[in-house]
Amino acid sequence: MVKLTISRAVKEVVDGDISIQDSLQRGYGNVSAIARLIAPKVEAAVGHEVNTESLITSIKRIRGDYKQPSAQVSRIIAESVVNVRTDIAKVSVEKTKRALETVRRLLATHQEGFLQVSESISAITLIIDQRLLENVIAPFREEDILEKETNLAAIIMHSPKEIIKTPGCAVAFYNQVSRRHVNIEDTVSCYTDTIIAVRMADISQAFTALTDLISDARKRRSASNPR
Repeated sequence: MVKLTISRAVKEVVDGDISIQDSLQRGYGNVSAIARLIAPKVEAAVGHEVNTESLITSIKRIRGDYKQPSAQVSRIIAESVVNVRTDIAKVSVEKTKRALETVRRLLATHQEGFLQVSESISAITLIIDQRLLENVIAPFREEDILEKETNLAAIIMHSPKEIIKTPGCAVAFYNQVSRRHVNIEDTVSCYTDTIIAVRMADISQAFTALTDLISDARKRRSASNPR
């Protein structure tokens, strides 16, 4: 078994504890107390005793990873609305001229359903209503299909148009989901919408994480702008 460094072990322990993350993010956490609290888990991970000062130093180093969003990012988050689309599938195909033409036809013929397309250097990924799956993959050759996933859900964050030119908004959404140890199966950004695909089994945790983020942003906004 590979032993972790102290700093890496501290990061993994904190990443696994939402309450500690929250205390670091909001600034009410006592670093010395947190160090004593996580010491047993860190020592188990590194395989030896660790002095408190080393833990405190490591916590201070990672504290910035959980900082509050900027005022502009917080405002955009506060004005965002979350919607959920269940029973979603994901298909990735090899990017070829034929595949691109097929995708164009699919976009023209399936406008009534949920269909999102993202393109990389070597692949095209489609996030679609699961009921359309067979019709969507039918035109592709079997050897062109790189990946196929079913039983997914799409979480759609609809934000103000300022999100387009404001860095840090999408990262705030992604971090919030990742902190709940939910794997993001895929993501697409479409104008003011940020779409995150997760497994159906994880939808409750992911949705709660994002609504909590938006709720906290709205509370901070209200507190800074009292009537």
